Amino acid sequence: MTAHKARRTPVFTGPAGWNALLQPAPPRPALQGAVGCDVAIVGAGFAGLSAARRLSQIDPKLKVILLDAGRVAEGGTGRNSGFMIDLPHDLTSSDYAGGDSRDKVLTRLNRHAIGFAADAVRDHAIPDGYFQRTGKINAAASDAGLAANRSYAGHLAQLSEAHELLDAQTMREITGTGYYQGGLFTPGTAMLQPAGYVRGLAVGLEREGVTIFERSPVLQFESTAADWRLATAEGSVAAQKVILATNGHLESFGFQTGRLMHIMLNACMTAELDAEAIRRLGGRQCWGVTPADPMGTTVRRIGPAQGGNRIVIRQGGYYRPDMQTSAADLTRTVRAMRQKFDARFPMLAALRFEHAWSGHLCLTKNAVSVMRELEPGLFSACVQNGLGTARGTLTGIGAAELACGRTSAITDFFRAEDEPQRLPPHPLDTIGANVYLRWKEWRSRLE
Repeated sequence: MTAHKARRTPVFTGPAGWNALLQPAPPRPALQGAVGCDVAIVGAGFAGLSAARRLSQIDPKLKVILLDAGRVAEGGTGRNSGFMIDLPHDLTSSDYAGGDSRDKVLTRLNRHAIGFAADAVRDHAIPDGYFQRTGKINAAASDAGLAANRSYAGHLAQLSEAHELLDAQTMREITGTGYYQGGLFTPGTAMLQPAGYVRGLAVGLEREGVTIFERSPVLQFESTAADWRLATAEGSVAAQKVILATNGHLESFGFQTGRLMHIMLNACMTAELDAEAIRRLGGRQCWGVTPADPMGTTVRRIGPAQGGNRIVIRQGGYYRPDMQTSAADLTRTVRAMRQKFDARFPMLAALRFEHAWSGHLCLTKNAVSVMRELEPGLFSACVQNGLGTARGTLTGIGAAELACGRTSAITDFFRAEDEPQRLPPHPLDTIGANVYLRWKEWRSRLE
């Protein structure tokens, strides 16, 4: 018998802004009493929901139960920036590029994930505005940013991937601001209203027979001679197989201890732009820019199809091994994002932020995920390296396939990855990581 007890459960600071734009969803019940299933999935984010969908595709007769610590779209899925990126996007590099052979494989897999999501949008009648194949721009505001874009463009050329370098005038026509000196457009990214997408996916899966329990954090699970037993505060699940889709909280159950980096990022969403603000801003109604330097500032402008005419800005990374951010942390980073917002959009300096929140990224030093069988009948779809939309979808698909005894290009890729590299001992990991992040943030302060 093997037992794993949760050392911590998810804690979030601030509302999930994307979810706050939508009409309130009817609450799902918390788990009460004892139930049984073929496969239990822990975590109802991109990975967990994708795993449930793939299980249903492989064997519609499977009884699948999803357990989430909070509510669907209130966790990490409602707190990311909504970029589902097809191309190499290594956050530990200076320009997102990795190695040529690995990047080619990842690009193919990322496009599979985007296609998987597009099929889900079609099959479950998810509104088109929640999933749009519009591409994205790496925005550059300095000579260093322009150089990073040129470097990345050279890498894309070696991979024979479509891209277009944009000048300052074109960037102004798109974004409405003169802040950016240039950009690098790539057409393959899908832009999500992430909360709307996952809420629609969850409802569609329920129609197909998947059971979802909210506000049901798994406090312990253990293997027996016959099955796995998962315990929550008020109930239990007996499952033949278990998929952990908990991203960095894989470590909370005792796996990969001392090998996962827990980074908190923060975001702000403006109040709705009125007609006068839209006139002053100009530019296109919907666009998204990631910074030319991965440690810079991400910005999106959204329209009514995503929840209103608003701007979302995200920045401010710091290392927190307890996977929590404090109210003081959020207040400090909101002040910094206000300055960055005003620098980009001086014509909107009076526009208030309506929502501010913190979210959790889980990275590894060597940029690997943990998608594999951990113990007989226990599978992981975790560690998304800051790419929760595409990587979460892929690891969820892969874990579902492994649980059904199948292999694919996805399972082959992730099972061939190395183990996450070990981090320095605590507190050296925290001190070193935060010093490094502050330096990287300062270096990319204009981006």
